[in-house]
Formats: sequence, C-alpha cells, structure tokens
Amino acid sequence: MQMNAIRKNISGFLICLLIAYPAHILGRYFPLIGGAVIALLSGMVIALFWRDKGKMDQGIKFTAKKVLQWAVILLGFGLNLNVILKTGGQSLPILICTITVALLIAWLLHKIMRIPGTISILVGVGSAICGGSAIAATAPAIDADDEEVAQAISVIFFFNILAALAFPTLGKLIGFDRTSGEAFGFFAGTAVNDTSSVTAAASAWDSMWGLGTETLDKAVMVKLTRTLAILPITLALVLMRARKESGAGENTVRFSKTFPFFILYFVLASVITTAASSFGVPSDIFNPLRELSKFLIVLAMAAIGLNTDLVKLMRTGVKPLFMGACCWVGIVAVSLAMQKFLGIW
Repeated sequence: MQMNAIRKNISGFLICLLIAYPAHILGRYFPLIGGAVIALLSGMVIALFWRDKGKMDQGIKFTAKKVLQWAVILLGFGLNLNVILKTGGQSLPILICTITVALLIAWLLHKIMRIPGTISILVGVGSAICGGSAIAATAPAIDADDEEVAQAISVIFFFNILAALAFPTLGKLIGFDRTSGEAFGFFAGTAVNDTSSVTAAASAWDSMWGLGTETLDKAVMVKLTRTLAILPITLALVLMRARKESGAGENTVRFSKTFPFFILYFVLASVITTAASSFGVPSDIFNPLRELSKFLIVLAMAAIGLNTDLVKLMRTGVKPLFMGACCWVGIVAVSLAMQKFLGIW
C-alpha cells in the first residue's frame, strides 16, 4: 500500500525537487528574496506553459500539502521555549497588540470589501505573526487551496521587501537610539514578517551604527516569540471551521478530520529542543533539522507555484494587496506607539 503511494507521488515530487534545489541555492545569494519566493515564482512561470500535468499532478499536490506540514513540524526544533520566554517577555504586550490589530484589520476588510474568507485569514495571519511560516501552518488547518496560499505569500513578500529596505531609514528619521540595538530590534521583530527580512533590516541597523549583532540578536528573539502565536491562532481557526462545517451529531468526526495534528508535533519538537538544552545539549545539534525545514518550505512552494494560475492571481490580487498594505501600516503604527508607551524609545 505504501509502495503504491510512493509510486503515485514520486514523479511529481521529483519535478518539485528539480525546481526547489536551485531555488534554495539562489536564496542563499539573495536572502532578501529567499528560496521560497524564488521557488514559488518559478513554479508559477512553468505552470503558464505546462497545463496538463498528467500523472505528476498527484505528486505535486502531495508535495504542496504534506511536505508543507513536515516543514512546519521541523520549525519547532528552532524554538527553545525557556530562552524565548525569558528574553521575549518584554515584547509580549507589543506582540499581542500588533497581532490583534492585524487580525482585526483583515476581518474588517473581509467584511467591507468582500474579500474571500480564506485569503483574508492567510494575509491577516501572515502579516500578524511570521509571514510564510504562519501561512504554511495555517493553510492546511483551514483547507486553503494552492492559489490562495500563493497569493498570500506574494502579498507578504512584497511588504517584506519594503520593510527590509525602508525600516532602517525610518528608524533613523523617528529618532531610535543609535547607541543600542534594543529599540530597533523590537521594531524589526514586531513589525517585519519573515525571518529573512527581519534579519536584513536588523543587520542593516547594526551596520549603520557599528553595533555588532546587538540589534540582530534582539530582533530574532522577538521574532521567535512572535512565532509561538502560530499555535493558539491555528487551533482557534480549526475550532471555528469545525463548528461552522459540522452538522448536528457530527462534531467529533469533523473535528478529528480537521484538527491539524502536525501543530502538536511542532510543539513536541519545541519541547524536545527545550528539554535537550536544559540537559546541556548544544543547540547546534538541531541545525540540520532547521535547515531541512527551510528546504522543505522551498520544496512545498515549488509545488504550490506549479498549481497556481499566475494570470488569475494577477487579475484577482488587488484586494488582497490592499489588505496586506492596511495590515502592514497598522502593525507599524501600533508597534511604534506601544514602544513609546513602554518607554523603549
């Protein structure tokens, strides 16, 4: 039975691998863009000319769904809960406010502009939490299709680039402390989405004022704290979906089908990392798993790109892009306001 499943999926999986590997390599040379976005765009372009995927279609869909879940599970090995809770506690009020505002803006625009619910959730969660990783975790839980995932990733990517390029200059203009990386680190960690762009913005601030890696260390820790919000939000979305879709007397069955068990494995991976560190195991031991997670996300994005109609995406992308802009502006404004209120700058 298992060998039969492998035979059905292997050809489509290998096609995705052929796209993902060079995209992953290119992502190292262009970290601001990242391998995931390169793979997604490459898959979209190929899909323009390759309409009938035949026997490979099943393997491509398998890669888009299952491999994405495996990637999220392995993300957990990058989270030491003790370190995050110890050093990230100061950022919690800011994170709670920025996440709440982004989700509220997405919900309001979904109602006012009649933007489809699934894409609204993906853009809202991607903006509020951690970009591609949050979208990867949320998509299976709400049964988002590949075009919706691609659209959300594209929106988040656009504002990631803007943030990475503009935030160091913005920080200088509004008067962040240039002798310490704390204020800008909080700002980058709470207001930029993907880790690659957080790293780019924080590193630029360190370079501008000769701060070593002070800003980068703070920004990454705040970002990791923010990543933990994936768990409660994903579980809440599953409960909402189960309640909405289940009929009378079918709640237990429906919930068991829709519950994202991969999120529990994500938590288990975090617990293993935390316990191992408590016993003196060096965190570097988990580096191969973290790197594998990054590659699996690239692999899944290649599959999602192959399943996406680029022409349709461009035609329908104006409203989600506007939603992403509103979420982004809201997050930036609340992050700055909360830091001022807490006396961070």
